[in-house]
Amino acid sequence: MSEMKTFTTLIVDMMKRENLFASQGGPIILSQIENEYGNIMGPYGEAGKEYVNWCAKLAESFNIGVPWIMCQQSDAPQPMINTCNGWYCDQFTPNSPNSPKIWTENWTGWYKGWGLKDPHRTAEDLAFSVARFFQYRGTFMNYYMYHGGTNFGRTAGGPYITTSYDYDAPLDEYGNLNQPKWGHLKQLHSILKSMEDVLTQGSVRDINYETLVSATIFSYQGKSSCFFGNAKSEDTTINFQNTMYTIPAWSVTILPDCYTEVYNTARVNDFTKIIVVNTQTSIMVKKDNQADDAEEPFVLKWKWRPEHHFEHIKKNGFVDGSVMTIEQLLDQKTVTNDTSDYLWYYNSFDLKKSNPIWGKETTLQVHTSGHAIHAYINGKLVGSQYADNGNYDFVFEKKIRLKEGLNHISLCSATVGLANYGANFDMVPVGISSGPVRLIAKQRLDNLRKFGKKKYILEDISMELDHSKWTYKVGLHGEEELKLQDPYFSQHQKWSQGPVPTNRMFVWYKTTFKAPIGSDPVVVDLMGLGKGHAWVNGHSIGRYWPSYLAGEDGCSSECDYRGSYSDSKCLTNCGKPSQRWYHVPRSFLRDDENTLILFEEAGGNPFNVKFQTVTVGKACANAYEGNTLELSCQGGSAISEIKFASFGLPEGACGSFRTGSCESSNALSIIQKECLGKESCSVDVSEKSLGPTGCKATNRLAVEVTC
Repeated sequence: MSEMKTFTTLIVDMMKRENLFASQGGPIILSQIENEYGNIMGPYGEAGKEYVNWCAKLAESFNIGVPWIMCQQSDAPQPMINTCNGWYCDQFTPNSPNSPKIWTENWTGWYKGWGLKDPHRTAEDLAFSVARFFQYRGTFMNYYMYHGGTNFGRTAGGPYITTSYDYDAPLDEYGNLNQPKWGHLKQLHSILKSMEDVLTQGSVRDINYETLVSATIFSYQGKSSCFFGNAKSEDTTINFQNTMYTIPAWSVTILPDCYTEVYNTARVNDFTKIIVVNTQTSIMVKKDNQADDAEEPFVLKWKWRPEHHFEHIKKNGFVDGSVMTIEQLLDQKTVTNDTSDYLWYYNSFDLKKSNPIWGKETTLQVHTSGHAIHAYINGKLVGSQYADNGNYDFVFEKKIRLKEGLNHISLCSATVGLANYGANFDMVPVGISSGPVRLIAKQRLDNLRKFGKKKYILEDISMELDHSKWTYKVGLHGEEELKLQDPYFSQHQKWSQGPVPTNRMFVWYKTTFKAPIGSDPVVVDLMGLGKGHAWVNGHSIGRYWPSYLAGEDGCSSECDYRGSYSDSKCLTNCGKPSQRWYHVPRSFLRDDENTLILFEEAGGNPFNVKFQTVTVGKACANAYEGNTLELSCQGGSAISEIKFASFGLPEGACGSFRTGSCESSNALSIIQKECLGKESCSVDVSEKSLGPTGCKATNRLAVEVTC
């Protein structure tokens, strides 16, 4: 509570000094105290309830003049406004009739985890959730995430959350428009905005046609606006004011005048209904960084040096740079204070012939809360083990050879993001915190004869090391002492120019490159590497782990948006690295020479690494007559080819458009003239602009372009 008060007071005072609250004439209309505490307060019992009440009183004491909200806090005390987070909040009801219905986190997708497949949430389902929320008296909706991002450095939470936090958001990790999701939502909010007065000030009534099918009518000053909702998995037809309307499955239709259908959440590049569909679908591609004088990709030349993680161990067992020696196994985050993913546990012991395990086959057994362990005996690796995603507590066992005299055990424990949510998450153990760590050997107890055969009884004997002397060293020698990740500091360090080793653990790689031309977002493809950390010009671009592949099953090339969404639906990337491409912001890059430095923990091949740019490869769109169709590339790229254009009754979908039964003979040449060589263009979809079609039905335009 003391730290919470200090932190919150600091933020509120900062806002007040800049006059940022609405009561001061600023833009802040809501403030939040705590976040999703209600989801995890149960284990805290009465103390949890007392804390929530204390938070409310603290918030009120600031007198900021705007409302306070508590997300996912069903028992939020007045005047706190409890709000909803989730994929759907249309059925949410605040705990007070005086509180507005607020949706603070509409999850546009989901985050990616190491070893997991890519989750996607369709534009149709996301738009459905928004329209349905406002149909059912919602007043405020906020996206999480609207703009994806990158967990640079070691900021990825977890455990096992990837560096990428794209979240399948309307604006992707690099800032590109995620089409058609971005455009489909833009149309939706434009229409909702046009209905603002009637939605916020009018009366409202519902008509229930059947289970999960309803109409909602908002009326204000003689004007009415309607929502038709169908939460079933099949299309349905209703009779509204003596007119028949078909509502697609799992969709909401919006009629600003309660007569004309202008938007349906399921209509994305759809030819089946005369509804405004102007949303472009962009197919993103990655283009290789080109060398200065050729069309060939820029080839990286590598230097390397080993991570000398045993240089600091003396013959007597003393460890240079150690932080402490204690007869106890300690929690990793306690020792490192989260300054590094790595903590070394060192133990030295004198093995005499009189010891019961001397001369016997011996196993090293380590119980760890990982997330990874690399074990060395007398400077030689005996094995490594990684936790599965979701199972971070495991036992490492390997057969070892010990020598007479002083033996050294070196255990490197590595984390991949610390726990960031849940009751008592700060107490979740990490590393080799509780043991046991033991050496186990087999001892022959008896020699019996039965039916003329010898039989032996073997028993485990163990040497417990939990409470012997353990020495702790934080981080990597190359990172902490030599600063190899900093090219300006490490230029004085010796790097070998060859031969460059591959599939070697605990090694550093270094190369230089020129920034890709243009303004498209830059990524580095780390395919072929194992697990480690990457830096560009001293800026950490995060952890990498392309050797960790997602499972082979559960993906599909098609996704049915109908039905409730979860992060296990509409998965892609089966059998492939959880993350392969890593964002390199152009603000990290220099105009001349740039440096990429890698620390490879698990062993990989740097010769497959390459820099690329992310851009629109092709775009598809369609629109009905009477609308304006907008097409665009990005980053200075121009429309180089009109692969398909038909105005009339075209058929098919993006990538497989085909001419219908009638069309204008002039449309292709007109669009070529209007769009070729331009980054973006607008097309008036009409017979006046595109020529007569002779079609007896309403004309529509389908276009596919190459950027």
